[in-house]
Amino acid sequence: MASSGYSDLRDKLKSMTPHRDEHKNKSASDRSSDSGSTRQGHKRKHRHSDSEDDYRSDDSIEHREQEAHRVKSSIQQKNIFTPEECEHIEAKIDEVVAKAEAGQYREHTVDRAPLRNKYFFGEGYTYGAQLEKRGPGQERLYQKGKVDEIPSWVHELVIKRLVSTGIIPEGFVNSAVINDYQPGGCIVSHVDPLHIFARPIVSVSFFSDSALCFGCRFQFKPIRVSEPVYALPVRRGSVTVLSGYAADDITHCIRPQDIKQRRAVIILRKTRPDAPRLDSDSPPPERPLPLKAKRSHRRADPNAAHRPRVLEMDKEENRHPSLWRPPRERSDKYRRSSHDSDKRRESSGRKVKIRRH
Repeated sequence: MASSGYSDLRDKLKSMTPHRDEHKNKSASDRSSDSGSTRQGHKRKHRHSDSEDDYRSDDSIEHREQEAHRVKSSIQQKNIFTPEECEHIEAKIDEVVAKAEAGQYREHTVDRAPLRNKYFFGEGYTYGAQLEKRGPGQERLYQKGKVDEIPSWVHELVIKRLVSTGIIPEGFVNSAVINDYQPGGCIVSHVDPLHIFARPIVSVSFFSDSALCFGCRFQFKPIRVSEPVYALPVRRGSVTVLSGYAADDITHCIRPQDIKQRRAVIILRKTRPDAPRLDSDSPPPERPLPLKAKRSHRRADPNAAHRPRVLEMDKEENRHPSLWRPPRERSDKYRRSSHDSDKRRESSGRKVKIRRH
């Protein structure tokens, strides 16, 4: 091997197959160039997708801003009720709640739900779970007289004030609804039925501050609410008027996190002359069983804790009614057999006694 000029067999084999090294080097260079071009392609594609995402996000933000501007431009809001006037009206709302708990209103006037009670006056209508067929446009007004008339204090203290300030015209309101929310209460995203109510929609807030949100999506179990397109702060004693885009083209709601204290709102509306009503001949839609109010105005009886309670199961005759049986009279045959067995026991006893002596 030394005479041939190769110091190692591997060198000799390498010199005999030079094309393998060329092919190997070429393949390696091709792979490196391909990977480089691929990386550049990925980079270019990645940069393109980033620009697309940025464009889409910018477009979405711009769309939401435009939508928020439309909502805001179709809302009118004024603070016209003083704290003293609010206290007077809030006392009247408490009277409505007390009358409802005492059962002094008609059946369809009161609608109870967890953390939120509704009181319909003038006109009432079916909605939500009360509908036989779900979906917008299925709501119906109740027949006349199914709910109580609008209380006189609503006319005197609220409606007349709104008319005098030019917010609504004289004779506009024929429907008043009082929504009474407890902390954590809410109302899901909705649009006031267009075929039931004319515009505008007027609401007056009492007891505490809150917010009215537009364009939210609700999810349940547990309740989750998406970010609103626009959130309108609502102060105690303020009047909010919805019309145009805010009333017709986007949903509004009250989120649970926006009710930190008790809040009540009086909603004043006018029903359309051609609004559909429930057929008087057909049975009314099935209503869910009313839920017990979460808040009670009844005073607790101080002597209730010391009054003994006798439950039905604690009465002597009801403790084990299924196990008790009247005693059966024994037959003559049974009495004779038992008498004979007693005699045998006595005689056997005497025999044993004799044997012992």
